[in-house]
Amino acid sequence: QVRLVESGGGLVQAGGSLRVSCAASTRVFSAYSLGWFRQAPGKEREFVAAITRFYGTTFYTDSVKGRFTILRDNAKNTVYLQMNSLKPEDTAVYYCAASEQYFLRGPKVSDFTSWGQGTQVTVSS
Repeated sequence: QVRLVESGGGLVQAGGSLRVSCAASTRVFSAYSLGWFRQAPGKEREFVAAITRFYGTTFYTDSVKGRFTILRDNAKNTVYLQMNSLKPEDTAVYYCAASEQYFLRGPKVSDFTSWGQGTQVTVSS
């Protein structure tokens, strides 16, 4: 289990940008694959982006491709989600998650064993 703490959420106008961060408490951060998920009110938690351990292969859900970028800084034990060209439908609580698996395809919620508490992102129209 890894302790994960998100930060950086907030309110932004449509078309704007926001970066959310997730700090992990572990001595072997590079050994974990990391993901970002989001959950809007009344909806299931959905995959947004992931970056694998070691090779840093990235995966994105189709609706954010070209707008969002997932990055990891192993020296700082931190993973980021840079969100550009935000839309009102991006409004949700964003969660980061950690997994010891190496993914060959976009991961699912069940692939992750550690979760942060979430950070709210609200995009106004």
